[in-house]
Amino acid sequence: MMADLPRHVVHCLYSGKLAFLAILVSAGIVLQILACALYNNWWPMLTVLMYILLPMPLMFLAGSDTSSLFSESENSWVDASKFLTGASVVGSIAIPSILKHADIIGWEALAMEISSFLVFLIAIGCFVQMNNEDDYSRF
Repeated sequence: MMADLPRHVVHCLYSGKLAFLAILVSAGIVLQILACALYNNWWPMLTVLMYILLPMPLMFLAGSDTSSLFSESENSWVDASKFLTGASVVGSIAIPSILKHADIIGWEALAMEISSFLVFLIAIGCFVQMNNEDDYSRF
């Protein structure tokens, strides 16, 4: 289907996908900051540490091959990266939940933190799906 389209139209569609990713990441960052700024409580920024740590195991241990994340591997480094990434994902949800349980943040800040996490999750899913497409090698 994409091969039938003119080259400038295909390039425009890919630019739109990249713009959509940028908008998603920006929305996640805005929600993260609003969860702190609106309620004058900066404890929810602890979640940013998990967002920073989240891609580190994948970058350093699994390499740039995202297809290894969805298949069984006999490489212990890929397995370790999957485990550490899963721990970071759980921490991204656990930190705001623990802060709410300790009555450090309110329900509104918790909802913004969880929605920020979901927006980042959608952005990562879209990036991995785009990264698996081989059409980028044409340019």
